[in-house]
Amino acid sequence: MATTSPPAAAEATKPKAKRRPGDVAFSGTALGAGVLILVLLAAVTIFLLAESIPAFTSDPDENPILNGETFLEYVYPLIFGTIWSSVLALIIAAPLAIGIALFISHYAPRRIAAVLGYIIDLLAAVPSVVYGLWGGLVLAGMLQPFYVWLNDWLGWIPLFGGQVSATGRTILTAAIVLAIMVLPIMTAICREVFLQTPVLHEEAALALGSTKWEMIKMAVLPFSRGGMVSAAMLALGRALGETMAVTMVLSVSGVVTFQLLTSTNPTTIPANIALAFPEAYGDGISVLIATGLVLFVLTFAVNALARWIVSRRAEFSGAN
Repeated sequence: MATTSPPAAAEATKPKAKRRPGDVAFSGTALGAGVLILVLLAAVTIFLLAESIPAFTSDPDENPILNGETFLEYVYPLIFGTIWSSVLALIIAAPLAIGIALFISHYAPRRIAAVLGYIIDLLAAVPSVVYGLWGGLVLAGMLQPFYVWLNDWLGWIPLFGGQVSATGRTILTAAIVLAIMVLPIMTAICREVFLQTPVLHEEAALALGSTKWEMIKMAVLPFSRGGMVSAAMLALGRALGETMAVTMVLSVSGVVTFQLLTSTNPTTIPANIALAFPEAYGDGISVLIATGLVLFVLTFAVNALARWIVSRRAEFSGAN
């Protein structure tokens, strides 16, 4: 006669938790929200693909925007300008964000840290058009003498060579504005990641005779590496899609150049769409939508790369 083992019997007789109406409603709402995100993403993808087809199939000579160029020739400078301005912004913003986050989390007194945290968070609420107005009307003029000085002393470096812009509205100015815009996002994420460092790890490093900076290098930064990468990639994605600030600051020319101080500047995809869409018609609209598809794929690739980098760091956990 077969007998039921004690674990199996206990599993069979274990009462099931009663699902209350609130639990059912919450789980259903969460599931619906997740499905809705996927549906919206699929809808945007299908729209971009469907509306972009004429850009690839129409005659470039008859297209009011391509003007005889192939789509690849048209979009390549835009891709370069988008990536170049965003990378410059990330190079400027990343050290500042990490430094501010470390100061708030490990150096500043509690009251000062709270005030600084509120100020950083409030910067994220400033509309991009305000940053654009300030960058184009104020910051560009302030930086123009500094650009002249850079050109005089470091003009032998290709990045700072060429004829300096008389207005200061250059790709470097646009990158500085983008860096200020992404600074709150990256700072807030890094600050929260730094605060998650196990206290026992910090105390152990200090007990071994480390200074505070040595403790941060040995305990805080290694633990927070994945979070800092995520913050940087999120900031990069924010910079890639920025439209109004770049449009209002940058004196665009649509060329491929690494020079930072001249009036001949690359154009980003969002700024190009904002400037050209009001006068576009026919297949020209499809070309602009196709460039939006390229930006969509580019942003998706950046986020996928960030997920991959973070997953590679997932096996390290300072809490283990």
